[in-house]
Amino acid sequence: MTSSDPTSRPDVQIGKTSIGPAHPPMIIAEMSGNHDGRLDRALDIVRMAADAGAHAVKLQTYTADTITVDVDTPRFRLAADHKLWPGRRLYELYQEAHTPWEWHEPIFALAADLGLAAFSSAFDPTAIEFLEGLDVPAYKVASSEVTDLPLVRGMAATGKPLIISTGMATLGEIDAAVRAARSVGNDQLVVLGCTTSYPAPPEDSNLRSLPVLAGAVGAHVGLSDHTLGIGAAVAAVALGATVIEKHVTLSRSDGGVDSAFSLEPAELAALRTETETAWRALGRVSFGPSSAEAEGLRFRRSLHVVEDVRAGDAVTAQNVRSIRPTGGLVPDAFDTVAGRTFRTDAAKGTPLTWDLL
Repeated sequence: MTSSDPTSRPDVQIGKTSIGPAHPPMIIAEMSGNHDGRLDRALDIVRMAADAGAHAVKLQTYTADTITVDVDTPRFRLAADHKLWPGRRLYELYQEAHTPWEWHEPIFALAADLGLAAFSSAFDPTAIEFLEGLDVPAYKVASSEVTDLPLVRGMAATGKPLIISTGMATLGEIDAAVRAARSVGNDQLVVLGCTTSYPAPPEDSNLRSLPVLAGAVGAHVGLSDHTLGIGAAVAAVALGATVIEKHVTLSRSDGGVDSAFSLEPAELAALRTETETAWRALGRVSFGPSSAEAEGLRFRRSLHVVEDVRAGDAVTAQNVRSIRPTGGLVPDAFDTVAGRTFRTDAAKGTPLTWDLL
């Protein structure tokens, strides 16, 4: 049985990072095709991700031949009005965007040297076999592969944590993928809300679904975010996201297949900082002053003598007012004390207390 209470679920561990509500959100830097076909640029992206404070870097492990076939018919082309890749042949696009398999080892080695977890989305069984040879610490199920249950079971059967993106998926399809992973004994799951649109309009993120998703599948949830900027990701943390994945690049002006919706270095650093701030701000259910507010309590308003008075003078709105700091009677007591007389002299700034009247 799984619990709908997120705080009761065990943490998921990927590399050095613990995933769960008790920890800041894990930040995954998705390289995708932003290496632009250059290993040196791929390695620079890893260095940038480490400098910006990401916890992990993620690749995509496929070739054009393992993800599609070399056919040129309308079904194997993107729509003519696609925002980023209008009319592109799938085979050619995947040839351009794929990360050569021989690059994985040097990329993963550099990531390890820099303290980053490094793993990948596997797109077919040969990719799983290859990645197992590199001893990856986790796997990612891409949104378009969430309905490929044999592939999901293959990744889950490695015993490694599994991050499942859910773009386009119905709740029934998400449930089927989660059940497929658990059917081979793997319950180290994180399920990511996702909108498979590039870039994704913020209003399509539907972040209020995250707590519902967590309860429905009994797993930690997060966000694979394709919106521009970091606003959606920060908001997701407030709704329970424990993992945030964003595409990253060295510079959008350099171009590249995914650059238009990818974060630049300063934005990735801000993502790490602001999502952690959002997580810290969640705190706990609490009312009343916090320890940080102790000094502020002294500066609540109270009734004070605001001009010198002598014994026998009446309390008026001119000589007694509600001002900062505390120490006198509460402001609402003024109607009770108005018109009463002072029994002793009092200097300007004296808190008004019952023993003065």
